[in-house]
Amino acid sequence: MPRWHTFSQFIDEAERQPDDDVRQQMVNELLAERPHWPWVEGRRATFIYSRMGVRSAAVNLDTLPGDPPFARMTNLQGTTLWYVQLTFEADDLLDYMLAIDDPMTPLKTETDIVGRVARHWRTDPLNPLRMHTAQMDVSILRMPKARPFPDWSAMPNVPRGRVKEHRFSSAQMNFTDRKLWVYTPPNYNPHDDREYPLLILLDGQWAVGPLQIPYIADTLIKHERLEPVIIAMKQSGPQQMRNRDYISNDRHYNALLLELLPFLQSQYRIDATNLGVGGVGVGAIAAAHAALKNPAVFSHLIMLSPPLGKGPAQEQLERYASRFQNAAALPRRIFQSVGRYEQKARFVRPAHLLRDILHERQQTRGDVDYKFAEIGSGHGLVGFRSVFPEALAHVFPGAAWGASAYG
Repeated sequence: MPRWHTFSQFIDEAERQPDDDVRQQMVNELLAERPHWPWVEGRRATFIYSRMGVRSAAVNLDTLPGDPPFARMTNLQGTTLWYVQLTFEADDLLDYMLAIDDPMTPLKTETDIVGRVARHWRTDPLNPLRMHTAQMDVSILRMPKARPFPDWSAMPNVPRGRVKEHRFSSAQMNFTDRKLWVYTPPNYNPHDDREYPLLILLDGQWAVGPLQIPYIADTLIKHERLEPVIIAMKQSGPQQMRNRDYISNDRHYNALLLELLPFLQSQYRIDATNLGVGGVGVGAIAAAHAALKNPAVFSHLIMLSPPLGKGPAQEQLERYASRFQNAAALPRRIFQSVGRYEQKARFVRPAHLLRDILHERQQTRGDVDYKFAEIGSGHGLVGFRSVFPEALAHVFPGAAWGASAYG
C-alpha cells in the first residue's frame, strides 16, 4: 500500500516535520514508492526534480503564458526536492522540458539560445515518455484522456514493410540530391500485378524520423485500419525557405506532378487513380494547393495544422477557405486537424472556419468525405504524431472500416 495517496498529502506531512533529515528521508521514500512522474491526479499534474546543489528549477512548457514560458518550482525546505502542480485539460498531450538553474530572462532577448538550452534545459529524468528528434529530446505529458502516444517502432508481432532511400532532384524547384524515403507495405512484391495507392508526404525527414510514419503504417495495416499503401516521404529544403517553397507555389505543385510522380511510377507499382498528398504546418498548405489545383489526381488530402490566418503570407493563406468553398471539385477524402494551444489567429480560428465550410460541403453536396480533429496539443511534432494514425486511416481506410472503405 502506498504511504501517500496524493501529492498534497505528502507535502502537508513533510512540511509539518521540524527536521530537514526527516523531510529528506520522506523524499527518498516518495521517489522509491513512485519512480515515474509527473503524478497525474484528475486534471492536475505534479512535476518534480530532485538533485543536490540546485538553485532553481522550472517546467518549460510552450502553452504557458509569459517569456520565458516557465512554471517555477518550489523547493521543499532542507531537501533536494523541487515541485510544481499545474492544471490541464483531460485530453492534453504536451511536450515539456525542465529548466535547471536557468537565468529566467526573456527568450526574445537571449543572444545565445543554443548555449542556454544546452546548459540549462533537459528532459525529465523521471518520465520515460519522450520524443526523440534530431535537434533535441523532449518529455511528454499525457493526460488520462489524451490520444495514445506509443513507441510505434516497439509494437510486437507487427509485420514490417520496407523503407528505401532515393535521391531526388527537381528542375522545377532548382534543387539536387534531396533525400526521398519510400515505404512499401508488408508483402509488397514489385514483380506481381497488384498496384498500390500512393501517399506523398512532405517534410519527409520528420515523417521517416520522429513521426514514425512507416511504423504507424505497419501497425494500422496489420489491424486493417489502413489500406496497404506506398508512402513517399520527400525531404524539405532549409527551414527559412519553407514559406517560399510551400505556400501557393505552382512550381512545387509541378515538381510533384511532373517530376516526383513519374519517378515513383517508374520505380514502384502505383495505382495512378488512387493518389494522396499530405503535410504538416506550411507543408499542409503545399499539399492543399496541389490537391485543390488537381483533385482528380490528388484525391486524398491530409492537412495537419495548416496556418490559414494572421502572420507571414497572410493574404495568400486566407484565400484557402474560399478556394475550398468555391472549388468545383474537391479531393474525395480530406483529413484536417489543429491543436488547441496553437496560435488562435493563425491556426485555430481559421481552422474552425475551414471546418465549417467543409462540413457544410459534405452535408449539402456529399462529394467529400471529411474528418476534423482538434487535439490537446500545441504546434509541434508530438501533436502531429499523435493524430497521424487517425489521418492515415481516414484518407486510405482499410477493410476493418467496412465494404465501402476503398471507395
